[in-house]
Amino acid sequence: MKSWIPIFRRLFPASLYRLEASVIEKYSKDAWFASASPEVVCFPKNVRQVSALLKFAHQYRIPVTARGAGKGYVGGCVPVKGGIVLSLEKMNRILEINPEDGVAVVEPGVITGRLQEAVKKKGLFYPPDPASLKDCFIGGNVATNAGGPRCLKYGVTRNYVLGLEVVLADGTIVNVGGRTMKNKTGFDLVGIFVGSEGLLGVVTQVTVRLIPHPQSRGAICAFFGTATQAAQGVQMILKAGFLPATLEVADRLTLEAARKALGRDRIPPANAYLLVETDGTESAVRSDLKSIQKILYDLKPERIEKAYGNQATERLWELRRQFSASLKATGMKKLNEDIVIPRSRLVELFKFSEKIQKKFGIPVASFGHAGDGNIHVNLMVDPTDPKQRKNADEALDFLFKQVIAWKGAITGEHGVGLAKMPWWKIAASSELRALHRTVKKALDPKGILNPGKFV
Repeated sequence: MKSWIPIFRRLFPASLYRLEASVIEKYSKDAWFASASPEVVCFPKNVRQVSALLKFAHQYRIPVTARGAGKGYVGGCVPVKGGIVLSLEKMNRILEINPEDGVAVVEPGVITGRLQEAVKKKGLFYPPDPASLKDCFIGGNVATNAGGPRCLKYGVTRNYVLGLEVVLADGTIVNVGGRTMKNKTGFDLVGIFVGSEGLLGVVTQVTVRLIPHPQSRGAICAFFGTATQAAQGVQMILKAGFLPATLEVADRLTLEAARKALGRDRIPPANAYLLVETDGTESAVRSDLKSIQKILYDLKPERIEKAYGNQATERLWELRRQFSASLKATGMKKLNEDIVIPRSRLVELFKFSEKIQKKFGIPVASFGHAGDGNIHVNLMVDPTDPKQRKNADEALDFLFKQVIAWKGAITGEHGVGLAKMPWWKIAASSELRALHRTVKKALDPKGILNPGKFV
């Protein structure tokens, strides 16, 4: 037993924490494969309890790893140095929805999809839409600056965070930003904490910007013989002056997996897929769909499906949402990478994925957000083949170095965490890494917040 545990148990009520092995095991990992056991898991219900826990941890130099829903793909909340896991799941209240100000105030344990449904009832819209929105927490979205398909038109989490209540490493409670759309009082400290992966402070309250909910939506799904046609469709739609809510693509291997899982009658024998969604007034949506359909027909697709209205659009989205599950259904281990490339490199990326497959003997399935260049490149590894695991590491190195050479980014929405630490030094210059260390040292001088990660 760690020497600080008896002191901890004297100072804090038993209702605040758990020590059982089953709880320790559950909170030792996220959706990535790494795990590490903490000594204790705490479940604070308010900012005062978070502050008290961090004051204690700061005094005794105890590692503290904040945790949301545990849906991350990079080991970001794995407590690699042990200590305390600070679960924010009980801080799950929507404190305010204010249509007049266009804001909502929430605690970090609020499920993203729950917030979206709550504000929609008032005619409002919270656009960020990570794939796990039905399960992930707003706090986790803030920690990774989560995105999703709607980023092309609406932006990422940071574009909607107006203010934060944050507990610093020594227990100090500070409010940064506010609840106004414009605020130039001092540095952009909101921007420092959004995307900081729990390394700089623990977010205990979030004020988000809301916008009017679109009146209507519609979508077009097109299947093509080549990835080049799908990529051309993306560029032609944007060059024609349209700004769709989403532009999603998928490659041949992704479609093959979906055919096996969902049935061949649902997906034609095509090699590429493009999903376009547009939203706005009813007349604008109908007009946009008509024009976009004409653009795509000029590319001679294998099939086009069009939907107007929420229910019909959701039916088209059902296929897109099944891509990840279809790949998992193959029985292979899916290594999900969230790289970002300049949009003009889309065809090159699909060709590079085929090159990875030939070079390393690992199938690669790519799909994702073509509009902002954030593509999920999935290495499909046989879990029973130890050689493939080694080849996968080399393939990832091959992929990330090419992405950086294209002036892209190794992560667009998952974060660095543990999974991408080996490539942190090539993704960020020595000067940029030094700046990160300076900020970390200033806000967490004892290095207790989420230690063992990339900074």
